[in-house]
Amino acid sequence: MLSLEDFDYALPPDRIARHPAERRDESRLLVVERRTGAFQHRRFCDIGDFLRAGDLLVLNVSRVIPARLYARRHSEGKQGGGHVEIFLVNEIEPLVWRALVRPGKKIQKGERLIVAPGQDRGTGILPATNHERDAHATRFEGVVTDYAGRGERIIRFETSGEDWNQLLQLFGHTPLPPYILKARKMADESPDDTAEDRERYQTVYATMPGSVAAPTAGLHFTEQLIVALERRGIEFARVTLHVGPGTFQPLTDQQLRAGELHEEAYSLDAAEAEKINRARREDRRIIPVGTTAMRVLESACDNEGRLVAQSGLTRLFITPGFRFRLADAMITNFHLPRSSLLVLVCAFAGRETIFRAYGEAIAQGYRFYSYGDAMLIL
Repeated sequence: MLSLEDFDYALPPDRIARHPAERRDESRLLVVERRTGAFQHRRFCDIGDFLRAGDLLVLNVSRVIPARLYARRHSEGKQGGGHVEIFLVNEIEPLVWRALVRPGKKIQKGERLIVAPGQDRGTGILPATNHERDAHATRFEGVVTDYAGRGERIIRFETSGEDWNQLLQLFGHTPLPPYILKARKMADESPDDTAEDRERYQTVYATMPGSVAAPTAGLHFTEQLIVALERRGIEFARVTLHVGPGTFQPLTDQQLRAGELHEEAYSLDAAEAEKINRARREDRRIIPVGTTAMRVLESACDNEGRLVAQSGLTRLFITPGFRFRLADAMITNFHLPRSSLLVLVCAFAGRETIFRAYGEAIAQGYRFYSYGDAMLIL
């Protein structure tokens, strides 16, 4: 029986990438050949050397939203309440969001939460430092209308006629993973998200807002690299999976045994489905860029591996023994121990191969996690 202990490993803290590489495609690339077990050490810009004309790369075009808001409480008859962190999860209807709030136990139904420039740091709360945000000098409020699970609330935002997307861009913070913020703090750096994070914690091809974490395998692509690959006859298909906050939450043995993950929304349109189906009919390689693209492919295909245009929710948890129906290779990052992402790549390449690759990457000084280096599994 599988256990999370089977997917654990020790990583020196200094191997956690606190910031992205200077250039996206200058990150390192560990090439892993499943058949032989051989490794090659390259740069991501060299990835075309391992691809061939006709290969189809599948990109997740979900765009990260500035999902972290900082507010203060305003209870009836009481001004200047405590600080609150609001982490947007998903929009239920216009201006109504399911959100994680901190401190969760204190926030009751009916409370008003005020988002405004210049919030104090408080306990674990970051300041508003965006000059455009400060110059805008406005505020908006959210009313807690219901409970939605542990630490979660339903919040209806009131914008006084202001455009919601503009307010979110002005006041929202990049939802960097907790391990990046912790690593920066341990290195005596400010954990605050920066303008660089707003740009780099986003793929260059992201078009569909909705994720609260980046599909990180795609962070290594530049527009120039995509054009260069297309000129070599490599094709791209685009799918959407909006990454939810469950990706940050600890995995449990119960989830591993049940084979189900947190719910995430995905979509695949008819033109992209046909593009992928055609590549399969023509026996060309299909290569998902990241675990999220892989999950869309496997969630949207039938038992014969044919894709149908659709939108829906997936809880698919890919574990060892899973029968992959479409992917011939994959591009991925180096993932946290005991994570569903690590379990997926072990299912694809074999646990022994992946753990040897991770040991090699640690020994060779690769950078790990969201802002870290990449792996091409052939």
